[in-house]
Amino acid sequence: MSLRTDLPPDTRARGPQGRTATGAFPAAARPRAGTPEAPGTPRGSHGIEVGRPSIPALDEAGPSHAWLGAVVVALGLLAWESVARMGWVAPLYLPAPSAIAAELVRMAQTGTLVQSLGASLMRIVWGFALGAAAGIVVGLAIGLSRVAEGALDPAISLLYPIPKIAVLPLFVLWLGIGEASKVAIIATGVFFPLAINTIAGVRQTSPILVRAAISLGASRRQVITKVVLPSALPVVFSGLRLGAGMALLLVVSAEMVAATSGLGFLVLNAGDLMLTTRLMAGIVVLSALGILSTWLLRQLERWLLPWNRP
Repeated sequence: MSLRTDLPPDTRARGPQGRTATGAFPAAARPRAGTPEAPGTPRGSHGIEVGRPSIPALDEAGPSHAWLGAVVVALGLLAWESVARMGWVAPLYLPAPSAIAAELVRMAQTGTLVQSLGASLMRIVWGFALGAAAGIVVGLAIGLSRVAEGALDPAISLLYPIPKIAVLPLFVLWLGIGEASKVAIIATGVFFPLAINTIAGVRQTSPILVRAAISLGASRRQVITKVVLPSALPVVFSGLRLGAGMALLLVVSAEMVAATSGLGFLVLNAGDLMLTTRLMAGIVVLSALGILSTWLLRQLERWLLPWNRP
């Protein structure tokens, strides 16, 4: 039933914002004729002045400030070098960046760095690959199937909060002190971020897109491959970056507890011998691995998901 429009203006129904049923604003809210206004004042559809945003929109394009990070790092290193050279802190506690760089060169020349880095990378690659593959498969199953959700989601909720390094002795007992236990603990740590992110990515798929694909005759397989997976992949890549960080954390922990090679063992051994410069050199290599893994995953994401570029 429509409202009558032949009534006097003061007797027509008014909406919640003071507008009449015909959509016009009351006379008190209308702009007065001849009222001065600032040039460029934004106005709404009825000529009413609207507020100007106090900050620019977060999605507005602007100049990149990535160079600021490099400047901050350079200034920090310069201050660190100055403090170390002035003797304000003993080299035993804080060696200079130049001394750490020289130690990295010596370790590379003697082969210590290559050997330790190679052992850690092998464990990281195997553990990350196995954990990521298992996490994505389980995440897809839970996100797409109510049966899988009922069967597996409680187990993930139960096991995820357990600190993974706490179960390393159990893995050593089951799999021995060799490479299998270290790869297993890394894979376990990577599994959960991938599973949880994949579930979230699948569930955030727009139902409108799914219904549109079905109405156009798409099969279930086509809906999954053409709609659900492209929608979930950005969240999956976020899980991959989290998993890469978890892999680095766990490989160092595992090598400190049950290994005689690798970067974790190198850092632990240097600390026991009070070789602070070598210890810091190992930490620098681990930091570089973290930066490199994040950069590689971002480049892979940009290549595989061109529609998701900011």
